[in-house]
Amino acid sequence: MRLPLRLYLQAHDGAAAGPRAGRADRAPRNWIAVASAEHARRGRDHAPAGFMQVGHGKEAPLRRIAPGDRIAYYAPSTALGGRDRLQSFVSLGIVLPGEPYTVDMGGGFVPWRRDVRYVPSHDAPIGPLIPRLAFIDDPTHWGSKFRFGLVLIGDADMQCIARAMGADLDAMGL
Repeated sequence: MRLPLRLYLQAHDGAAAGPRAGRADRAPRNWIAVASAEHARRGRDHAPAGFMQVGHGKEAPLRRIAPGDRIAYYAPSTALGGRDRLQSFVSLGIVLPGEPYTVDMGGGFVPWRRDVRYVPSHDAPIGPLIPRLAFIDDPTHWGSKFRFGLVLIGDADMQCIARAMGADLDAMGL
């Protein structure tokens, strides 16, 4: 049986009336985005402002995110398709005002992005954090949480990740 969209969204990101409901007056949400470390760092180091992409440049996941939301990038590997099992959080930031936009990368690739202000931090392996992260229900299958590329998490989990990355919690609004 398929769930109605409203119930699906409620179950997956807490949005009772859809992905754009209540944005102006709601508290910032916390997200884990999944990408190779190489791709996440490219967004973090971009000037003049950092950016994020998810799901190979898809628009829909970026529409779930709002300005002021916090982002932690989890990298399963160093490079796309890599087998090095990096399994670390590699960047941390806050989504800047503005809507998602496209960028022509050439060769027919036109990904969607959002601007992000990244905060200074260092890589943090996920292994030691698994027992402390509330969004992980089953520590033996923790990786399954990341299969869709964007995961909503609570404040306590974002604080745990930010601390492990040596980030300034005040700069993250935590």
